[in-house]
Amino acid sequence: VRNGIPFLPKRQVADNLWHKCPKCSSMVFTKEFEENLSVCPRCDHHERIRAHQRFEMLFDGGDYDILPAPEVREDPLKFRDTKRYTDRLKAARTSTEERDALLNAKGRIEGHTAVVGVQDFAFMGGSMGIGVGAAFVAGVRAAIEAHAPYIIFTAA
Repeated sequence: VRNGIPFLPKRQVADNLWHKCPKCSSMVFTKEFEENLSVCPRCDHHERIRAHQRFEMLFDGGDYDILPAPEVREDPLKFRDTKRYTDRLKAARTSTEERDALLNAKGRIEGHTAVVGVQDFAFMGGSMGIGVGAAFVAGVRAAIEAHAPYIIFTAA
């Protein structure tokens, strides 16, 4: 009791219960935000989503197979600005747990086979280096081989 008023401990609320929209600043239940596919139900602001989230939303039943990324030379130009390009790649791989900025997956959309490529902004802003170019070509080739469309979601 403080000053004659019963004192109750502050209620603990999970940090991930609410999502604040960066555009309209509305507080939305995280569950509602996720059910609305990362779109603010108040102002229609679309937030970025990662490649695996996109695949789960898009493919029937969230069922898909990631296609292997082609092996490429890391930095044939030996590019450097404030950091070496290879150091930037290493940091992006660590933070995203992905090999490069473009992932391809194969699955079914409304019963039809499709190959989908998703460029991930979280990987160096979706930077299009040799790995992304090679992944794009590999995705197109996989689609041709499967007699299926190639759909790409760009993010850079």
